Amino acid sequence: MHQVADVEVAKNIMDANKKLADKNLKNLEDNKIFCVDFVGAIGSGKTTLIEEIIDKTDYKIGVLAGDVISKFDAGRIEKHDVPVVGLNTGKECHLDAHLVGHGLHDLPLDDLDMVIIENVGNLICPVDFELGSHMRIVVVSVTEGDDTVEKHPIIFQTSDVVVINKVDLSEAVCADADKMVSDAQKLNPNVKVIKSSLKEGIGLDEIIETIESNMD
Repeated sequence: MHQVADVEVAKNIMDANKKLADKNLKNLEDNKIFCVDFVGAIGSGKTTLIEEIIDKTDYKIGVLAGDVISKFDAGRIEKHDVPVVGLNTGKECHLDAHLVGHGLHDLPLDDLDMVIIENVGNLICPVDFELGSHMRIVVVSVTEGDDTVEKHPIIFQTSDVVVINKVDLSEAVCADADKMVSDAQKLNPNVKVIKSSLKEGIGLDEIIETIESNMD
């Protein structure tokens, strides 16, 4: 009996979140804004990648920076002179559509081309929670181990783009970046996989071009 009740509660939560995500998406589209949801573990390079996108493009970008308790990432992004809202989740290990909706109200939507959402740092909890974005990009670093992709299949199956980051460190950490690419493609044959090293300038242009191709 408890199992049946738990499943029903979970379904109700997902249904409610989906309705709010659809509302967020409509709000964004009414304002002609493209939205990207970045997911990935702590240390994968999400924040650095977002900073690079801000600096290397001419889009008017607003950022929703999710974290459990701190505003560290939001503080980093503020230094790039873009509007940013820190979303603290407390005990929750993911953003949900309700929090994102509140965050959108605090951004100047009438003056933006793009909203970037930086989800809370892990590869598990964000999987089931749609936020109202147009695309999801998952960032994974070779320093997490070259078995990370196959250990977390669902996030890679539900993402539009996979960024295999910090490939310049592959040899130092004994990780096979090509294996990670292959694992992602096996899990999601339609996914775009990009190898990157922001330190060496590898992959950034391709990431930006891929985002732009989805904006059309």
